[in-house]
Amino acid sequence: MIEVLFGDSEAAAMKAAKNKVAAGRVDGPTAVLAAGKKKPPERPFAGWVEGTSREVVCLGFMLDIGDVKEPVDSPYRKELICSLLSQNRCGRSLALKEELRQAGDVYVNELQRLIQFLEDGEAIRIWYSDAPYSRCGFYSLCRMLLKYETEIYAVKLPEYAVWEKGILSYSNWGEISAEEFAGFLPCEKALTKEEVRRYAMLWSELTEENSPLRTVLNGRVVGVPEDFYDFLLWKKMTRKPIKEARIIGDILGSCQLGVGDWWYARRIDYHIQQGNIMIAEDSENKYARLICLGQKTA
Repeated sequence: MIEVLFGDSEAAAMKAAKNKVAAGRVDGPTAVLAAGKKKPPERPFAGWVEGTSREVVCLGFMLDIGDVKEPVDSPYRKELICSLLSQNRCGRSLALKEELRQAGDVYVNELQRLIQFLEDGEAIRIWYSDAPYSRCGFYSLCRMLLKYETEIYAVKLPEYAVWEKGILSYSNWGEISAEEFAGFLPCEKALTKEEVRRYAMLWSELTEENSPLRTVLNGRVVGVPEDFYDFLLWKKMTRKPIKEARIIGDILGSCQLGVGDWWYARRIDYHIQQGNIMIAEDSENKYARLICLGQKTA
């Protein structure tokens, strides 16, 4: 079975799960709904996923962001991926720039591997969630799958899971450790051609609309303006200088929207250019700089 995921950390955990190698616990769920509990409840070992790490494909194209009329292997998409991943990297070495620039090529190679698996008639299992990058990746993949006659299965990450000592809330597969993936296999369902066609149609509609950003609202993927998440920045920003990492961390800790730290860092850069945010104390590592509301911000 070929496993398809849409983020690097979740794909790495799945490779460990398919390799039957304990990878250790990840950061875990973003919320714990257990009265009086400060630590996440213990999660039982769920077993391993059959197969090998070679059967894991990562399509980390970040299709919730940017122009989706451009092909995923276009220079535009590669540059966008590079610019987003560069947000939390300090230093400007040529080696680092080249490594980040090749990230898009890595995903294109992964896509080519998947196409070969499909042409060979391999069954695939898609692991997706309500995180915007994941839902968009799932819809886009369904459009591609229309031309293939193969078995297609999907595992949608549930909103929460009930364990013996509490309830765990999830926002994306990146929160799941290798030892836990097999525990979600009962959520697997076979996708019919009609279902694949419906998801493909939804992606066609999003492509035609081609908003600068896509998010999930009331269970639906919708196009939104680029400043859609900016209100979260304004809730945390003050006239008093605060470390950028603290602001972004507070947002990620309080709002599980499936949007990475790099997006907020990118928007902070934009507002610095516009004069809405001011750098009070600069740093080579932008996450370490102190920032505050600028003069243009009321």
